[in-house]
Amino acid sequence: MASPERRSRRGLPSVDALLRSGPGRKASAEFGRSVVKQAVRDVLAGARAAAGRGRDPDPPDLLMAAAVERAARASFGLTPVINATGVILHTGLGRAPLPASALRAAVHAAEGYADLEVDRETGRRGTRTSRAEGLLTALTGADAAFVVNNNAGALVLLLAALARRRDVLVSRGELIEIGGEFRLPDIMAASGARLVEVGTTNRTRTADFRTALSERTGLVLKVHPSNYRVVGFTDAAPAADLASVARRAGVPFAYDLGSGLVHRSGGVPADEPAAVDALAAGADVVTFSGDKLLGGPQAGIALGRADLIARLRRHPLARALRVDKMQVAALEAVLHLHATGRQEELPVWRMLRAPAAAIKRRARAVAAELDGRVVRVESAPGGGSLPGHAIASWAVAVDTPKPEALASTLRTERPTIFARVDDGTVLFDLRTVPPEQDDDLVRAVRYALEPS
Repeated sequence: MASPERRSRRGLPSVDALLRSGPGRKASAEFGRSVVKQAVRDVLAGARAAAGRGRDPDPPDLLMAAAVERAARASFGLTPVINATGVILHTGLGRAPLPASALRAAVHAAEGYADLEVDRETGRRGTRTSRAEGLLTALTGADAAFVVNNNAGALVLLLAALARRRDVLVSRGELIEIGGEFRLPDIMAASGARLVEVGTTNRTRTADFRTALSERTGLVLKVHPSNYRVVGFTDAAPAADLASVARRAGVPFAYDLGSGLVHRSGGVPADEPAAVDALAAGADVVTFSGDKLLGGPQAGIALGRADLIARLRRHPLARALRVDKMQVAALEAVLHLHATGRQEELPVWRMLRAPAAAIKRRARAVAAELDGRVVRVESAPGGGSLPGHAIASWAVAVDTPKPEALASTLRTERPTIFARVDDGTVLFDLRTVPPEQDDDLVRAVRYALEPS
C-alpha cells in the first residue's frame, strides 16, 4: 500500500493539466506559455517538497493561482515604489533617483538612434563617453576621465591596468567589503594584482607604507571606508603623504572614494573626501560611483593623470565594463546640473538638505489622514555613503496589532510602499518620500488597514 506521502504526491495535477485549464490558457495568452509553464513547474515542485514533509497539497485552482502570481512577477519587471524607509541611497531600491532632465535624456537616447559612438563633424567613429568625460574634467580639473559601468568595475580595471602581477599597498583598516559580500582582497585577486596589507586595523601610519615598499610594488592604494567608520584609538595615513611616498617610489597613487562627492558641499560631514580634494592632495587616479552622492545613474568614474587613464581605456577589460547609451545620456544630464550649479534639482541632494521643519509639517498632515502619530526619527544617507551620519527627520507612526503584516501588505500592493517597523510600529519617514507622493501613500495605507 502506498504511503500517505506518495498518495499526496500522486494527487498533484500534471503541468499540462494546469496549462490546459481556463486560468492556464488565459495566463499563457497574457504572459506567454513558456513563462507560465516554468511557473507551474516551480509551484508543483514546491508542492511535491511540501508533500514529502507530510503536508497535503493545495487544490489545483490554488496551485494555478500561485503559478499565475509567479508568472506575473516575472513578466512585469521592475515595480516603482514609494521609499518611506528614510534611507536616501537605498541600494535595494535602486540608489539615487534620477532628476527629470536625466530621465528625459535616457528616454530620448533609447527611443531611437543617437550619436553614441560617432563624431558628427567627421562622420568617423568616436568615443561613447567623451562628452561625460569632458564635463568631469571641467568639474574637477583632472587631466582625463574614463567612465565604466560601476565603481567596482573601475577599481578592477585600475588594478588590472596599472598593477597586474605587482604588489598593491593597502592599509589593513581599509580592506572593505561592499554589498553582496564582495571584498577588496577578492577584487584584488581577480585583477591579477597582489595585495600587501599595511599597518593595523585601527592604526596605519605613513611610515608603515614606506617600510612596505619594495621593487615589486606597483601601486599605492587608499580606500575611503564609505560604508563603515573606525573610531577610537585610530590613525590613517593622509592622502598627501601617500602621494609623496608613491612619487618617491616611482609608482602611481590611487584613491578609491566610493561615494562620489565631487566638491566639498553643505549637508555632508567635513571628513567626507571630495574628488577635487583627492586630486589636489596628489592622487594620480581617483575612482567613485555615479549613483551615490553624484546623484546619477549607475556608473564607475576614474579621474586623473592622462597617461594612466589612457592605460585604463586601452585595457581589454574596458570594453567589457562599458556603459550603455541610456547610462551615458543620464550621466551627461546629471553632470550638466553640477556644472551649471543646479545641484538642488538632483533628488538625492534635495532629500539630504530638506529642512526637518518642512518634513514635520508634511508628517502632521499625513498623520491626520491616517490617525497616526508624528515622531522624530533619523534618516540615513545609505548606499555605502557617509557612514554614521544621521539626519534629523520626522515620520508618521501607525500603530497596528500586526506591524509586520501591514509592512508586508504595503510591499506587495500597488502603489508599493517600503516602510520601517520599529518597536511594534510602522514608520513612514517622509524625508525620502517626494511631497507629490504623500496622497498616494495615504491612500495605500488606508486601503491596507481596511478589514479584509
